[in-house]
Amino acid sequence: MIFTVKAEVSLKRGHFDPEGDVAAKALRDLGFGVASVRVGKTYTIKVEAADASEAEAAAKEMCRRLLSNPTKDDFKVEVLGFEGRSG
Repeated sequence: MIFTVKAEVSLKRGHFDPEGDVAAKALRDLGFGVASVRVGKTYTIKVEAADASEAEAAAKEMCRRLLSNPTKDDFKVEVLGFEGRSG
């Protein structure tokens, strides 16, 4: 089956986020009462797997091996649903 998985990668607490700081300043300059902004990435991945737990495990491995940097990033994975059989 083909599962849709969402992987969110974000900086760990305490890591400097220059992109977030620039966005926060720009939003304040536009008049928004913004205290801070943290920037992250969201990946929507179509994974071929036997079941949801296998799809989740595969996505976590993708995050560990490529999509995140364990020194500075955290990640969260969520299986959104499935589309049926591949082929």
